[in-house]
Amino acid sequence: MIVFPNTKINIGLNITEKRKDDFHNLETIFYPIELSDVLEFVETNGKTEFQSSGIKIDVQENDNLVLKAYKLLQEDYEIPNLKIHLHKNVPLGAGLGGGSSDASYMLIALNNYFNLNIIEAELISYAQKLGSDCPFFIKNKTTFAEGTGNIFSDINLDLSQYYILLIKPNIHIRTKDAFSNIIPSKPKQSLKELIKLPITEWKSNIYNNFESSVFKLYPDLKKIKDTLYNMSAIYAQMSGSGATVFGIFEKEPIVSSQFKDYFVYLQRRK
Repeated sequence: MIVFPNTKINIGLNITEKRKDDFHNLETIFYPIELSDVLEFVETNGKTEFQSSGIKIDVQENDNLVLKAYKLLQEDYEIPNLKIHLHKNVPLGAGLGGGSSDASYMLIALNNYFNLNIIEAELISYAQKLGSDCPFFIKNKTTFAEGTGNIFSDINLDLSQYYILLIKPNIHIRTKDAFSNIIPSKPKQSLKELIKLPITEWKSNIYNNFESSVFKLYPDLKKIKDTLYNMSAIYAQMSGSGATVFGIFEKEPIVSSQFKDYFVYLQRRK
């Protein structure tokens, strides 16, 4: 079976409070992006194997989210050994949820292929055990998220008439660094309401709290954001805790040679 795990961007991200369990509550909007990996598995009489190609995955087997998803379902269902292959197109540490998407698509694919009849709410419960972004990819549609990113509300947002340009430099941001200097606070107005503003007003109203600390550590990311606005982006922002910066354009942007050493992806308007 072959599936194509897509990615997401965060439009706005507010860290609203620190919890007693040392996690943080937040609010954000997840918007699906077409950029995807390729995930395939076949049954085997031998032992379960995982192989990858494309962008190198430098993680230990115990930290491999695809294998963790497989083993999680195997604990509750009779699933045979598999040969699993992941072709990685989505860069790691990008704030795009690539690894989370791979894991969630593995849950969905196993459910469909082996007719496990797991309902969506149960799949979300499994996904929560794998990572905070994983539940989103079970639904995989534009969503307002709050709590730790696990409480969802549907919203009406369609950016298909725009071009969305992703730029990811050769930077990997540690979660600890992203949270440095973050002071949680509840916004005066929720993103759920702000997203209803015309997109031309997002620049002055919708923010990513991580930018204040991350841009100090990695000023090149701020330069990318400024460049996207100089290229006539209607809105530009860092996705998640980085290191991808995206811009939304009315007209197809011309990507300059200054990004030639970076990961670049353009989602075209429909």
